[in-house]
Amino acid sequence: MHRHLLLLSALALAAFLACSRDENALEPVVLSCMAPAFLKPGDKVALLSPSSFTPMENVVSGVAILQEWGLQPVVGPNVGKTYKGSYAGTPEERLADLRWALEDPSIKAILCNRGGYGTIGLVEKLPLEVLGAHPKWLVGFSDITTLHGMETRAGVMSIHGTMCSLMAKYEGKDISSLLLRDLLMGDIPAYELPSHPQSIPGKASGILVGGNLCTFSPVLGTPADATLGRDIVLFIEEVEENMSHIDRLINLLIFNGVMDRCKGVVLGQFTDCEANLDFGSVEEMIASYLKPYGIPVLAGFPGGHGEVNLPLVMGAPVTLDVRSDGATLCFGLEGTAQSTIVTAEIPETVTANADEEREAKASRLLRLYNFVKHYSGARK
Repeated sequence: MHRHLLLLSALALAAFLACSRDENALEPVVLSCMAPAFLKPGDKVALLSPSSFTPMENVVSGVAILQEWGLQPVVGPNVGKTYKGSYAGTPEERLADLRWALEDPSIKAILCNRGGYGTIGLVEKLPLEVLGAHPKWLVGFSDITTLHGMETRAGVMSIHGTMCSLMAKYEGKDISSLLLRDLLMGDIPAYELPSHPQSIPGKASGILVGGNLCTFSPVLGTPADATLGRDIVLFIEEVEENMSHIDRLINLLIFNGVMDRCKGVVLGQFTDCEANLDFGSVEEMIASYLKPYGIPVLAGFPGGHGEVNLPLVMGAPVTLDVRSDGATLCFGLEGTAQSTIVTAEIPETVTANADEEREAKASRLLRLYNFVKHYSGARK
């Protein structure tokens, strides 16, 4: 009898906890984003540092590159400041620059100087209404993922793409910068990619959300959480995190119902991620979690912290078609020119030793050269 009472008590407690979880669970939201106006020659673009400090020489290089594109760069008033060693100014200073760039009608787009860390401190300080009232292209990746989530929740598309620090490294001549330039001017790419061993075939349509895994995971349930949307296509990339940490964050997404809302997943680059679990690659590990969901997975998309970071329109409707012989990723934006970009194969991120890593890097550079040559020919 005593055991029966204990069992009934345990069942009652479990039922109570289950009901409590259901009552407290956040309801999925419908994402509907508008595309900001594309840029024209002479338009002003604000250069901001919402996260970590950026050396001013990189900002100066970014200014020169934007001028070469026929745009008018304007550096944020607080760019160049530091706070607590690595932040690009206090939270209030970084917020002030963002609000200035958003609310100044002469500024037509915002290009972030770099990522790093710091945007999470702006989530509760920047109302979504401010972003929604001033739709303009915001560009960046890594820690800027937080701002992409907020833009999407505010109903505005944004661009996951390269920033001033990397543009300066390649003098704006790399494929990531060139495609970003074209996208800002209204030329929307349709990506065609080769097959990947960890891709899972299938077709899907949904709203593209996500970015850097370590950046969007901590803001689940906040106004920056775009994964709360219904019918999403989730993009994931990461840098310098080991497999066990990535595994933990993927499980966090599963526990929060994110994968249940996914129509498809795009796996970007997992750069310098330590293989401290017995998987052949990070892609293999994540794919093992995704197979039971029966959704398409595009692995090996060249986006993130590698040499190539192809721009993605966050908050845009996308169609994903993954086949055994390759995959396509297209954006549902009307009234813009379409150009199909054929990318070279990107190798899986985990290599066994230093020799293999050197060979892989040389191979990536060769593929990048061939990709640029193809793109330059296609644009003539």
